[in-house]
Amino acid sequence: MFNLVKGTHDVILKDARKYSYIEVVLERAAELYGYKEFRTPIIETSELFLRSVGNSSDIVRKEMYTFDDKGGRSITLRPEITAGTIRSMVANKLFAMQDYPVKGYYCGPCFRYERPQQGRYRQFNQFGVECAGVIRSERDAEVISMGYNSLMMLGFKNLELKINTLGDEETRANYRAALKDYFAKYIDTMCDDCKERFKLNILRILDCKVENDRKIIDGAPKISDYLTEKAKADFDTILKNLDKLGIKYTIDPELVRGLDYYSGVVFEFHYTSSAGKNYGAIGAGGHYNNLVHEIGGPEIEGCGYAMGIERLASVMEDDNLFAEADIDQFLDVYIMPLGERAISESLSIANLIRMSGYTCDICLENKGMGQMFKKGERRDALYALIVGDNELDSHKFVLKNMLSQEQIEVNEDELIDKLDSLFAEDDDDDCCCGHDHHDGECCCEHEHHEEGCSCHEHQHDENCSCHEENDSECHCGWHNKE
Repeated sequence: MFNLVKGTHDVILKDARKYSYIEVVLERAAELYGYKEFRTPIIETSELFLRSVGNSSDIVRKEMYTFDDKGGRSITLRPEITAGTIRSMVANKLFAMQDYPVKGYYCGPCFRYERPQQGRYRQFNQFGVECAGVIRSERDAEVISMGYNSLMMLGFKNLELKINTLGDEETRANYRAALKDYFAKYIDTMCDDCKERFKLNILRILDCKVENDRKIIDGAPKISDYLTEKAKADFDTILKNLDKLGIKYTIDPELVRGLDYYSGVVFEFHYTSSAGKNYGAIGAGGHYNNLVHEIGGPEIEGCGYAMGIERLASVMEDDNLFAEADIDQFLDVYIMPLGERAISESLSIANLIRMSGYTCDICLENKGMGQMFKKGERRDALYALIVGDNELDSHKFVLKNMLSQEQIEVNEDELIDKLDSLFAEDDDDDCCCGHDHHDGECCCEHEHHEEGCSCHEHQHDENCSCHEENDSECHCGWHNKE
């Protein structure tokens, strides 16, 4: 019996379905804003994170999984994906090949050696976006609004945006000097982490959670008193655009974030349930001035955010936010063959059904009819297809609705047309996006919607909006099954 490695967890069955649901919604939201997918390696050279994340961060100082490979190179399991995504942009010369900004989203596993707790593991999945080539502060506001709207799409209603600015280089230089003068009087009484941060990056002291240290931090100078006119103007532009977008925010002068590459605006998305439970931050990000150049690219700025999938799933489960989500995984057709000949022929029938876009399973064991119906029920099958010698000889199968128990006889060469008709009727009655029926204007990502549907994955007809050819050349993946 092998046990899980401490800090890891299996994600299986319905839990895996929940993770996939979260990822699909977040990815779809990013694509609505014109972002493209990036998939970077899980391992990177350790120097990448030392230069980007910074040696004053807890990630680098305490949490990285680092080892020497057989060639003597220092390799690190990625603790976050921003640095790898920017490295990929630089390595693939994307900044020379297209207009700014370069916009990418990512989703995948990360690794940090930290104390496991609910919703936080040593191997976890992170979703995030990077917008590199930011020239105007309006772009920062757009990135923030995208993160906010993504969480709204997942069902998080009582969101609070906490926001701050770390200003420009001049701002931070003056502010660091002021903090040095202030904390020098108290640093001997503060925690060991604060003592280390005092040497490496004094801004990080503001993020300390030790209760006794918080009392000292509360009296520290505020960065708002050291902002240059440009830094004030940039931050004001962001706030005004958030006002226009109807996004409420709270300015938190002690918000600095835990990564050294942040400069300019930083933000966190906090959530409080309908019952009043405060879950704290469920996503965060910020602006960076030097990260792209530090990794070998041009001197351009960027902005991004990240969210932990485990954290989101834990909060959504706790607050019952999956109740209206489309996470049920039904089996469209369960084939019940009667006899050896039927079992053999069922493989071809199942192949036809699957290649027509319907999920299908077969009972390939010699079972009685009652046992096969129980197996179909356990698989949440919507329809049972009964195939025996008589059905094969007559080329007519029995198709039974597992819920209503109604059954019909269908010709073999009309089977797919009949399934199309039955599932189209089901979609009319109950839209598969999990929300109220949209009368032809559904924006979900599922199949079998009728004409007028504005999504990109549906059964196409003359009103197909996928921008591909509406015949056998359509490549959207959810096409007419003729």
